[in-house]
Amino acid sequence: MRNIVIISSDYTGHGHKSISEALVEQFNQYEDVNINIIDGFDLGGNMWVKVGKSYGLVTRNAKELWKFAWKISKRNPTFIHEFTELTIRENFIKMLRKLKPDLILSVHPVFNTPVLNILKEYKLNIPFAIFVADLVSISPLWADKRADCIICPTAEAKDRCLGFGVPEASIKVAGFPVRSRFTQHIAQGFHKPDYSLDRPLDCLIMSGGEGSGDMNAVSKILLDNFNCNVRIIAGRNVSMKEKLEKYLSQQYPGRAEVYGYVTNIQDYMLSSDIAFTRGSPNVMMEAIACNVPLIITGALPGQEQENPDFAVNNKLGIYCDNLSHLSSVVSDLLKDDAKGLNEVKKAQRDYFDHDAARKIVETSLGLIKNEVFIFPSELRRRRRFLRLKLQSRRSS
Repeated sequence: MRNIVIISSDYTGHGHKSISEALVEQFNQYEDVNINIIDGFDLGGNMWVKVGKSYGLVTRNAKELWKFAWKISKRNPTFIHEFTELTIRENFIKMLRKLKPDLILSVHPVFNTPVLNILKEYKLNIPFAIFVADLVSISPLWADKRADCIICPTAEAKDRCLGFGVPEASIKVAGFPVRSRFTQHIAQGFHKPDYSLDRPLDCLIMSGGEGSGDMNAVSKILLDNFNCNVRIIAGRNVSMKEKLEKYLSQQYPGRAEVYGYVTNIQDYMLSSDIAFTRGSPNVMMEAIACNVPLIITGALPGQEQENPDFAVNNKLGIYCDNLSHLSSVVSDLLKDDAKGLNEVKKAQRDYFDHDAARKIVETSLGLIKNEVFIFPSELRRRRRFLRLKLQSRRSS
């Protein structure tokens, strides 16, 4: 039996969890593979869990603070590495002894270098792979050249890794993995027809699992200017959901529906003609898999910053960061019996690789060695921890 550990996160949005689920679906095709998903923030104890859980609050209400944190991660990654290594070490070693992994696959940037440092310290040559969960604007935290393989979703992400000094031989471009429920319509032979103006435009407004963004303004512009129906996915943002429900039910009865966090977002995507979202990579790629033209209305500073341009350059969607232009952008897409909208749909079908998850799993499994690892004992761990404490006291 081959033991695989995936280092992910349950708290920092929903993207890392979605990627992990997509990969597990493919790993489960192998009878000799046992999968364990580890939340990296849990390894750091209560303090790290609180940090992870603060992601939604910060990205909804304090984008400048998030931008500042991103800049720190780029300018001084060493501090983040050292602090993370110190705080996860004990629980990470316990996890190694318990699960005895033959492969570690990380889908979160914070834990890559700290884990590789610990493995090196204990002379454990466990294969370590990284899947970069961002499309273009990647943090240097993703790019540790000691990893056995860094798997990128796009050529743009590969170029950034090369810029951070990762050897090209260590990088593979495999596409972006989405869960099978976003692609099963392809296997079933379902093909979304092109949109025509003889019916209302079905609009989907969403902004990732945390529900950030000005959904009220977008919905008002659409409902005031077009023959359309609107569905809004407010995610975990309960207060936004309640406000939108109250306002839209009064102003546009029968034309708008508001939902909270949903587990069947693919059904809403597949039944929509167009989607309005921020530049979340998972939301973008899941919508593209469902062949829904995108209008991107904003992006988080940092890792999402270049995603709107990525969509435009690949003809996967339109970028409209100024809502005063939104009406004209939609009007342009609907000209000539929605020619522009349907051209985006075709570009999405040509671009998206529905085998990305399978390719990532095959690449990862190919790294496993026929080697028996001697995992650190509890006694050795304690001796090492005491030695570190003594060194710290002497230096202070």
